Amino acid sequence: MITVEEALERILGNVHVLEPEEKPILDCLGQVLAEDVRSPLNVPPADNSAMDGYAVRAQTVSGASPERPVTLRVIGEVAAGYITQATVIPGTTIRIMTGAPIPPGADSVVPFEETDELERRQAGRSLDEIAVRKASVPGANIRRAGEDIKQGELVLSQGTLLRPAEIGVLASLGRAQAHVIRRPRIAVLATGDELVPVGQPLAPGQIYNSNSYSLASQVLRYGGIPLLMGIARDRVEDLRHHLDHALQADLVLTSAGVSQGYYDVVKEVLADQGEVTFWTVRMRPGKPLAFGVLGKGARRVPHLGLPGNPVSSMVCFELYARPAIYKMLGRTNWEKPAIWAIMQDTIRNSDGRRVYARAIVTRKDGQYYARTTGNQGSGVLTSMARANGLAVVPEDSPGAKPGDRIRVLMLDWHEDTDQE
Repeated sequence: MITVEEALERILGNVHVLEPEEKPILDCLGQVLAEDVRSPLNVPPADNSAMDGYAVRAQTVSGASPERPVTLRVIGEVAAGYITQATVIPGTTIRIMTGAPIPPGADSVVPFEETDELERRQAGRSLDEIAVRKASVPGANIRRAGEDIKQGELVLSQGTLLRPAEIGVLASLGRAQAHVIRRPRIAVLATGDELVPVGQPLAPGQIYNSNSYSLASQVLRYGGIPLLMGIARDRVEDLRHHLDHALQADLVLTSAGVSQGYYDVVKEVLADQGEVTFWTVRMRPGKPLAFGVLGKGARRVPHLGLPGNPVSSMVCFELYARPAIYKMLGRTNWEKPAIWAIMQDTIRNSDGRRVYARAIVTRKDGQYYARTTGNQGSGVLTSMARANGLAVVPEDSPGAKPGDRIRVLMLDWHEDTDQE
């Protein structure tokens, strides 16, 4: 058996960053930029108002106060998206909305609440003039041209992960398309005579094919495109047929068929149609994990043979398939977020393997606490559904007991995780 680290190193050594594609920016969320983005314009393109108010010359209202307001003649109004030809001169002002370009002659904006506009409206008085009740200074409440982004500036670098903020930045530059590393196509194939597609009746001895759906959901969650390849029966010919179709993918995931049972045929087919790099890892759950490459010609596709037990399959995906997908996406940080928590119950380790126990993490008084989800059997899929983390017990540790500090890889931050 090899270590978790050795397994991950071998897998990542056989996957590579994929080629770029051009697509609409809204479709690029979660992908990595394949280009440097420089701005063709200033953002904002012109000096504009940071709030609703009155554009003035600051010197004109330099002595204004509630006791001694300065009354100005209103010579116009300008809203965002429009400009005015009127010029602000001493003794005049222009009513201005947030985002509207600063009129010629003005050098500051006085907010509505620092004038008597509300009282005038309530009294039904004319708004041809307005009283300013607070002094202003040049530049007050003005957003300068290029304040956010200057023309020609490098705004987003190649390799940047596009989150909602970056998508917004691209839109602010007028970009409708972007070049990004394309999403990997991940073939998901279940194996086993006992499996039945969802929606069909079960016969005695059969179970529903849940692995394909949990794995495909994980693929989607981490940015890949799942290709559901159905169910291959425990026969070499059937598995070969399904794997031939899976060669269209960038990575092939199979579940089951990699342990030492008589009907576990995945390793046999791998050896015949490609190569097997390893097939056991010093971990629990997930010991029977196989990795290799399918195909012997020009088309060679990495293949990860996951265990058949649903928990083992999902845990191995988190530890190995997720980093592989991230690497293909061009992402450089594939570590799961981890915290240290105080254990509230017991985890046993009796066979020298690294244990990944399904755990529920909560926080109280600034400290994280972890407890297992109950039955840790690798076939108990609900233990994953209840978990928001994987509590890690090292190979050389006999386990963890209440009060021990333990490292937990976070799967999710559930709503109750951060409750004090």
